[in-house]
Amino acid sequence: MKRKGIRCLKLTLCCAAAAFAVQGCGASSDDGKIEIEIVQYKPEAANYFKVVEEEFNATHDDIHLTISSPNDAMTILKTRFIREDYPDIIGIGGDINYSYFVDAEILSDVSGYEGMQYINQGYLDIAESLELVPTDGTYIVPYVANAAGVLYNRDMFEEHGWQIPTTWDELVALCDEIQAEGILPFYFGFKDTWTCLAPWNAMAVELSPSDTTKQVNRGQTNFTTEYRELAEKYLQLLPYGPEGPFAYSYNDACTAFARGESAMYTIGSYATPQILSVNPDLNIDSFVMPAGDSADDRTLNSGIDLGFCVMANCENKEAAYEVLNFLYADENLQKYIDDQNAVPCKTGDFQLSSMLDGMLAFIESGNMTDYQDHYYPSEMSVDALLQTYLIEQNTDNFLANFDANWQRYNRDIIRMVQDYEAANGGKE
Repeated sequence: MKRKGIRCLKLTLCCAAAAFAVQGCGASSDDGKIEIEIVQYKPEAANYFKVVEEEFNATHDDIHLTISSPNDAMTILKTRFIREDYPDIIGIGGDINYSYFVDAEILSDVSGYEGMQYINQGYLDIAESLELVPTDGTYIVPYVANAAGVLYNRDMFEEHGWQIPTTWDELVALCDEIQAEGILPFYFGFKDTWTCLAPWNAMAVELSPSDTTKQVNRGQTNFTTEYRELAEKYLQLLPYGPEGPFAYSYNDACTAFARGESAMYTIGSYATPQILSVNPDLNIDSFVMPAGDSADDRTLNSGIDLGFCVMANCENKEAAYEVLNFLYADENLQKYIDDQNAVPCKTGDFQLSSMLDGMLAFIESGNMTDYQDHYYPSEMSVDALLQTYLIEQNTDNFLANFDANWQRYNRDIIRMVQDYEAANGGKE
C-alpha cells in the first residue's frame, strides 16, 4: 500500500511553505518563449551545463532554458523553497535530501514521462528505496550514477601477477601478499572525514541489509546488531594503509595513489579525475569491494549521483519534459559521462571509462546497492563518528553511539514511519 500526504517535521522546518506555491515556474517571457529554469547541485559540472544551456537555446525557438550550478546549491534551494521561489527543475543526488523533498510533496510525479522507460531499473529501485515511507509515483529521473569499491593500479597488478579478490579472505590474502613485497596495499586520506565513508559504504552493501536504516526506524533491529561485522572488518583494513592515515587528506591520497605509492585505493569512480590530473598515464581499473565469504554475494556500491526532479508547481511540464529529452539524448549524456567519468542511469550503448571495466558486469545486470550514507541525516555527522572510531578503535562504544545518535537525529522520521506501519499493518 502506498501513501500520500504525510509530512515529516524535520523537513517542514526547511521547507515550511512548500506545498502549493505557483510563482515563477514555467512562465512566459516578454518574447513569448516559455522560461524553464534548472538549478543543479554539481558545480564541478558547471561548464558542461553551460554548453547544454547554449545548445538547447540555439535549437529551440519556443523555450528559453537557464541552468545555474551554484556552490552550496542545497542550501540555496532550501532557502528558495521557504520563499516559495521555485525553479522548474532541480538536479540533485539520490540522498536524504531527496527523501525529504519527496515527503514534503514539492516534487512532481514523473512516472508518466516517456523517458522513464529507458532508465536502468536498478536505479529506479534505488530511487524508490529512498522514500521515507512508501509513496505513490516516481519523483526523480536518474541521470548518472557513480560506483565505489576499490581502484587499483592495473599495471602494478599485471607486473606482480596479483589476482582480483572476490571474497574477504582473498582480499586479506592479497593485502598480505602486496605488503610482503614491500608495497603499500591501500592509501587512505582520513584527514577529510567524508573519505571515511568510502570503505564503509563499499563493505556495507554486502554485510548489511540494504534497508538497514528502515528496519531500525521500524524498531525491528538496531545498528549494534547490523553493523558489528562491518565495523570490525573496517578496522582490519587499517594496517594495510599508510601509518597515520588521519594526517593525509583526500588530495594527498589521490596524489599518492597516482604516483604509485599504493597498489589500491578504496574510493569511488568520482576520484579518478583528481587522480588522473596528477598522473594522466596511470592505468586504473576497479573492482567491487569483497566483504563477505561468497563471491556470489557481491553487489556494486552505486547510487544516483545526479537526477532531475520537476517541481510540483511547474506551470508547463511539457516544456520541462522537452528539456529533459534534450538532457537525456544519448549524445548529450555521453558528453557528461566523458566529462565527469560517470555511469549512465539510462540504458543504451554508452562508452564508459576503462576504469569501470571491473564493475561493468554489475552495472549492466543491475546488481547494485545504494550507499548506506544516503539514508543518514547530515546532522548526525556519521563521517566524524567513523573517523573517531578508526582512531579510538572501540567497537562497542562506536556502535552504542551510532544507535544513540540515530534515535536523537531521526526521532521525527521514526515516529512517522512507525505511525505509518501502525496505520497500514506493516504492509508497503
